Amino acid sequence: MQNKVRIMLYVSDVMQHAMFWQENFQADIVEEIDLQEGYKNIVLGLAPTIELSLFDKAFITKYSPEVADNVPSLMLYRTDFFELHERMAQAMEIVEVNGTQTFAFPDPDGHYFVVAKG
Repeated sequence: MQNKVRIMLYVSDVMQHAMFWQENFQADIVEEIDLQEGYKNIVLGLAPTIELSLFDKAFITKYSPEVADNVPSLMLYRTDFFELHERMAQAMEIVEVNGTQTFAFPDPDGHYFVVAKG
């Protein structure tokens, strides 16, 4: 049985990304972990069973270089789809994909993710 999913994102600025997810997706800080050399890991709760774990890309490049360039492709389903689209200045136009309304948005590093009407 799966109890929780934690998705790791490697970003240029952990605090900036944490604020981005908090402001746009009402993510809550679940945990802040101090790492070697002053690096920090911030875990954000998107939903009761879904978390984003933000790591500084420089930290990952140093300690796990084989995964440093991995970027997951995320699709987030939201019941407040239209309100979120209206709120997000960086949201792209709404399109329909296989009968589902979606829009893409970039994070502060320019990685694109998708929101679907849920």
